[in-house]
Amino acid sequence: MSRELRTLSVPEGVEGERIDSALTRVLGLSRTAIVKLLEDGDIRTNGQAMQKSERVLAGQVIEVLMPAPLNQDPIPLTPLVGLTIVYNDDDIVVIDKPVGCAAHPSPGWMGPTVVGALLAAGYTISTSGPAERAGVVHRLDAGTSGLMIIAKTDAAYLKLKDMFRNHEVEKTYHALVQGHMDPSTGTIDAPIDRHPKEDHRFAVVATGKESITHYEVIEYYRSVSLVKVELETGRTHQIRVHFSALSHPLVGDTTYGADPVLGKKMQMSRPWLHALELRFNHPVTGIPLTLRAPYPADLQASLALLSEAVLP
Repeated sequence: MSRELRTLSVPEGVEGERIDSALTRVLGLSRTAIVKLLEDGDIRTNGQAMQKSERVLAGQVIEVLMPAPLNQDPIPLTPLVGLTIVYNDDDIVVIDKPVGCAAHPSPGWMGPTVVGALLAAGYTISTSGPAERAGVVHRLDAGTSGLMIIAKTDAAYLKLKDMFRNHEVEKTYHALVQGHMDPSTGTIDAPIDRHPKEDHRFAVVATGKESITHYEVIEYYRSVSLVKVELETGRTHQIRVHFSALSHPLVGDTTYGADPVLGKKMQMSRPWLHALELRFNHPVTGIPLTLRAPYPADLQASLALLSEAVLP
């Protein structure tokens, strides 16, 4: 199998780190994989093989002969109808992701992806991280609409990963949940991991990863509550799992216990969940940014049904 030769310039965020530690962060490979490449002479600078004890310098040019990926299929470059660019500059692009689009390719997913759509549209994306997830610093489920940040440069990627890890990116979602939330404001602090019996789901598990969700009811309807949700952590399916655990699953989210009859009445074929707002300092310039994405048509239509008192 052919192997990709990747040339990268060391970003300032890893200056002074050992080469194995720095490339683990920048390339998204395991430390074991990086050490194997170093031992095989597949990581070089100025034509010389590097040693794992070496420390990197900002701007240093390093060539890495990447290990052959397990999946040689290229990322499908598929134009995506409905993907809106909310913000774009030399370092990042922020999109309003439509429903039915995954963040990046993954086993078993045959639909469009954010990465593929941006590449098809001619956008440059950072090469940091695993090849199929290059530039992706956080994800939304395929069935969730709203805001996503993609890094266009390696420096932006590294800084954004640190910002998300340090909770420096504020994310606000709106969700429509079954029943009336009581109390109307609160914090859900419950660890999440894969469901012990169903691998495609997640669940509140005592040995899971710390997961914290803050919520506030925006409006009560007859049988549902519209809530504002802010995440302190970013676990897979976190909002869906946490509200389901409180017996208030998201409308339309039958995977996590939602009433299919109610979802059908509200014309919802996916979980009622939207990433509405992002607040963060630009990873390169430091300028504060606040970005918003309006509800897509299906969520607007379901709220209209509620406002018209069509539903019980």
